[in-house]
Amino acid sequence: MKIEPERFLKQIEFLIEIDKLKHILRKSKIFDGSRFENDAEHAWHLGVMALVLAEHANYSNMDIAKVIKMVLIHDLVEIDAGDVIVYDTDKRVLAHENEKNAAERLFGLLPQDQKNEFMELWQEFEARKSSESKFAAAIDRFEPILQNHLTEYYAWKKHGVTSSQLYEKNKHIQDGSKKIWEIVQQIFAEAGDRGELGNSVKTE
Repeated sequence: MKIEPERFLKQIEFLIEIDKLKHILRKSKIFDGSRFENDAEHAWHLGVMALVLAEHANYSNMDIAKVIKMVLIHDLVEIDAGDVIVYDTDKRVLAHENEKNAAERLFGLLPQDQKNEFMELWQEFEARKSSESKFAAAIDRFEPILQNHLTEYYAWKKHGVTSSQLYEKNKHIQDGSKKIWEIVQQIFAEAGDRGELGNSVKTE
């Protein structure tokens, strides 16, 4: 197969641009608590989590390769939009529009067929309607929950996250994996019992 020089150059330009993801710091710290995680590390971790935890998905016919594609690319938009904590509802509204614009710009660096594929995967992840996107979204939320559990609830305490916020913003995990949701609820309950969360009523 002959590869046109223009196509190859577009792909390289995209790969150079996404290197910036390594500089986008998230709100949670890595498991040992020594520093903040960056978005590139987050994407890598989710890819491995998808492989390891696939057996706990609610769907036996799920396309795991598609899940991995989703988790690898869905946060690329934060190169432009930045990382906004999911519990800040007002900022998340604005962030979603910024992320859509970022997706257009970043994926637009690719050849048209790849741009279309990446945009469709990103939109599918955001919609959370397919089995793959539900599981991808579940592990996307599970990773920072584990991080907070292992770092004395650092981000939750810093940002004043309440118990009701945790349940409301993460309850869709059960749509992707009931098993992971069971574990997550245990983590939330432990954090609440230890008095590590703001005062609120559990909603789910």
